[in-house]
Amino acid sequence: MTQPADAELSPGREAWSRRSVFILAAIGSAVGLGNIWRFPYVAYSNGGGAFMIPYLVALLTAGIPLLFLYYSIGHRFKGSPPLAFRRMSKRAEGLGWWQVGICFVIAVYYAVIIAWAARFAIFSAKGDLSSPEKAGSAFSDLTQSDQSSLGFDYVAGVAWPLLITWIVVIGILAFGVQKGIGATSQFFVPVLVVLFIAVVIRALFLDGSGAGLDALFTPDWGALSDSSVWIAAYGQIFFSLSVGFGIMITYSSYLKRKTNLTGAGLVVGFSNSAFEILAGIGVFAALGYMAAVQGVPVIDVADSGIGLAFVAFPTIISTMWGGSIFGLLFFISLIFAGITSLVSIIEVIISAVRDKTGMGRVPATILVGAAATIVSMVFFPTRSGVTVLDTVDHFVNEFGIVGAALTSVIVVTWLLRKLPSQRDHLNGVSSFKLGWIWMACVGVITPIVLAYMLIDQIIDTVQNGYGDYGGGLVAGFGWALQIALIVIAVAVGFTGWHKSADTPVESDDAVAVRS
Repeated sequence: MTQPADAELSPGREAWSRRSVFILAAIGSAVGLGNIWRFPYVAYSNGGGAFMIPYLVALLTAGIPLLFLYYSIGHRFKGSPPLAFRRMSKRAEGLGWWQVGICFVIAVYYAVIIAWAARFAIFSAKGDLSSPEKAGSAFSDLTQSDQSSLGFDYVAGVAWPLLITWIVVIGILAFGVQKGIGATSQFFVPVLVVLFIAVVIRALFLDGSGAGLDALFTPDWGALSDSSVWIAAYGQIFFSLSVGFGIMITYSSYLKRKTNLTGAGLVVGFSNSAFEILAGIGVFAALGYMAAVQGVPVIDVADSGIGLAFVAFPTIISTMWGGSIFGLLFFISLIFAGITSLVSIIEVIISAVRDKTGMGRVPATILVGAAATIVSMVFFPTRSGVTVLDTVDHFVNEFGIVGAALTSVIVVTWLLRKLPSQRDHLNGVSSFKLGWIWMACVGVITPIVLAYMLIDQIIDTVQNGYGDYGGGLVAGFGWALQIALIVIAVAVGFTGWHKSADTPVESDDAVAVRS
């Protein structure tokens, strides 16, 4: 059967009520924990203010062009990643299942970070971070980390908020695209921005905040000649925009036929970057205060990731006036940013299950949510949970997401040669028209950068290992898990589909005539 050029919404397929809801949902997905705890340190350690140049170049040549590509795939073929790629070419279906598998892996550990943030919000509200000693021990007491081996000794202080997190997320998703995801995004995203602006304003009035901002924004122009700085910029843009693992394909599949896709992509891309810069200001203003209190340079307190959110910031809270309020706002911001991103990640899996089986929204949500909850509860609220999380996060980001994105770009551009038709689809519904520059960015620049990132990480990890973790943990939760995702994706691609997957579809021209 020859695959048609375009697909209508499958019978009963949900849709956003309007484009603004989709934009807020897409922003909610893109603006996640990485914006708050990853971007500031990446910018600081890669040239400071000078980093903004490669960052902007990466946004314009890879980030936004990739958003356009995935928007066009989802909108044109009206399906989850497996169905969208299948409608493009049956041989490409496995790409979609690879992305679904990546989403499942990310979801099961992402939820525990939200649970940690919830616990720290409670700590802040109760004044339990009132001294550097209490703040310093809070995270280690909560996680009881053991890096040497896999253990199943549960930490109740993590297990209960983790279970509540899953109940909330499953409840949101059960209400559907508009009443669940859309309504949540309309509330959470504006509130998240307001809360974080309050955090930034408070941080700017701390003693030493100026030194922190100087450390972040003072440009090191010599860094621009270092190729690793440019790769770091592309990596940050790539990861922060939620491209490459199916979210934007899924979300755009719920858009109505006539939707300005490129306009939406520009809004989402620049909104995400604006929030990252806002986060950088707030984080480094606070780190400047921490450095001033301790009488050390900012470089000695600068951190990223889990260390920033759950070690450095509690220490800052413990030494400042009004720290309880500051901490509460900060950790609620983490919760809101985490939930909107987790909802988008799980929705990819639910959408794929529904397309594959014809299952209804509620049963599919319960099935996927229950499976994710069980895996999450088994491995992560334990004494080895931090070690497992760090290992899985590293491998799924550096190898899974990058590998899936690189493969999908090469397949769409060079093997199936679908980039011109995707460009025409975008131009047919959008105000901002695309030409050869967009095709060069997607088909040439992006795969070169992604290939370099992937190869460099593989070589480095093979030669040096990862962290100080046991070889069994790295082999099992790192290499073996990523290989298993590919094998499972290929296997699922050979299984049958619900009959709606092959429903006859119409081209854009036919729809235009009918409307």
